[in-house]
This record gives sequence, C-alpha cells and structure tokens, in this order.
Amino acid sequence: MTRPLVIVWLVVAGTIGKLEAQPVNIRVHDPVLIRQDSVYYLFHTGRGIARWRSPDLRHWERMAPVFSEAPSWTEQVVPGFRQRNHIWAPDVLFYKGRYYLFYSVSAFAKNTSAIGVATSRTLDPSDPEYGWVDHGPVVRSIPGRDMWNAIDPNVAFDEQGAPWLAFGSFWLGIKLVRLDSTLLRLAEPQEWYTIAARPRTMTLDERDPGDGAIEAPFIFRKNDFYYLFVSWDYCCRGGRSNYKIVVGRARDIRGPYLDREGRDLHHGGGTLVLQGNDRWPGVGHCAVYTFDGVDYLIFHGYDREDNGRPKLWILPLQWDEDGWPVAHLE
Repeated sequence: MTRPLVIVWLVVAGTIGKLEAQPVNIRVHDPVLIRQDSVYYLFHTGRGIARWRSPDLRHWERMAPVFSEAPSWTEQVVPGFRQRNHIWAPDVLFYKGRYYLFYSVSAFAKNTSAIGVATSRTLDPSDPEYGWVDHGPVVRSIPGRDMWNAIDPNVAFDEQGAPWLAFGSFWLGIKLVRLDSTLLRLAEPQEWYTIAARPRTMTLDERDPGDGAIEAPFIFRKNDFYYLFVSWDYCCRGGRSNYKIVVGRARDIRGPYLDREGRDLHHGGGTLVLQGNDRWPGVGHCAVYTFDGVDYLIFHGYDREDNGRPKLWILPLQWDEDGWPVAHLE
C-alpha cells in the first residue's frame, strides 16, 4: 500500500550557481538513491528496509517495505531480529540486468553483524517481473573474533570492472573486500584491505566499539580518482549528534586514500566536506550520485527544531579547482 505524497528537505541548484534551500520533511536514516526510467527510488534504514519514490527529487511517496518479514537467516546472526525486522543502512545498484540491494543486520553498539543481499529485476511493484529474492549473508562479523563490524555496505567497481564491497563502523575502521562477479559472495582467494580508520584506545575490550568514531563508507569515482566519503563522530543522538562527512581520494580503489593535506585515511586523515550547524547539529551517512550531469550528495541530518529527528538532505555537490568536493547546508 502506498501513502500520500509528502515534501522532503532538498537543496537545489539555483541561478548562477547559487544554492537555494527548500524545506523538506521526510524522516529517514542512512539514505541511498537510484533512478529507474524516470522515477527515483530511495531506500533507508527502517523496518523491512524503508523506501520511497519520486518523479522529481522533491515530492515523495512512501512505499511498502522491501521485506514484510526479515529473512530467516538473520535470526542466526542476531537472536530476536526477525521479530524486530529493523534493517540498517542499505546500498542499491543496478548490475547486469538486476537491481542489487545490500543491507545490514546488527545489534546496536555490537559487531554481532552481517551484510545480506537481495535482487530484483525491477524496482516498479506494478511490473510482473518485480520481486525481491534474498540471497543470504555476504560477510559476517563475530564479537571476540573480528575487530571490524559488518554493517554500512557500499559496492563500487574498479577500473577493470571488478566489484568491491566497502563497509564498517568503529572498531578498527573501514574494510574493503573484493566480491565475485555475481556480487553474492566474496571472491576467492579473498582480498581484504583497511582503507580508513581513526585512533582507538587499545586498552578497550575488543568487543567494545571503541572511540575511533568512523563509519558509513561510500566510494565515488570521478575523473582519475576514487573518492572515499566516510562519516566521523556520532549519529543517533538526536539534537546531540555531531556526525560530519569527510573525504579522501586515491588513484587505486584499494587505496591509499589521502586527504587534501596528504594524510592517509587509514591513519586518521580526512578532509572535511560537511558538518552541522545550530539547526542541524549532525549530518552524515552520505551517498553520492550523478543524475543528468549533476553530482548530488545525499545524507541525513538531525533537526534540532523537530526533536532531533533525522531528515533527508539532497545537495548539489560542487568541486573546487583542485578536484575536491564542496558542499554547504545553506
């Protein structure tokens, strides 16, 4: 069942490069976006993976969740998960005739986590070929075994067309692992890299997320660089959130990703792209897309004037003369 159209927070390009903010009001967390034909589809954290659609990036219609019930395998990763069915941080892409939807199964502040994947021939529920087929977990993290967290997936392709999965939150940072050509499993032999991290107090228990607050990777290729966007600091605290977006870039998808000053993101580097203000104290968990020749930064921000609720932002992403991304809230 669909719901009535609503307005969302959107910033659109005005005349002569001026940015004009328009008020929007969809409550979302960890948004990702894709376009099929002339319709935009938005997926984000929520029960069964929440989603919306829009003809113009301005007016949005709520759609039914992707999963009415959580996939059965999720109960083995997080006991009780099927009852909650609250699925985090999806990533969506089109590849070889199918739409792929990666998603996170986890328990808050624990690396009892896994990344799953589902596919569909189309995103349009009225199409006879519509229907999500779940393929189970791609990668899993286990407390006490792994010093990384299998959440916040993002799939990117290198210059040879090989697929890679970036993911991670806290612990020892952001991982990159190669996928096989089906996108449904890791390539063998396995190839792993750490591409971003922040300093962690090593005396903390390995089951503790730690104080190296970094998560939500997104790799965007532009010109001769791979740009790695990540979120620093803390989400999920409403008006007390201090999320922010930083970036580094590399010639090779495997890194090293360096910031504007030449510091390696693996060792705490990062160039600030966007941070909060009085109204929006925390902004982050971003994705970057190109539609009709325009690059867009999509993310959520916590609205202090609405009890700190997370809302959607879409900003045109500009680039300076040295090829670094530039964005402003207003």
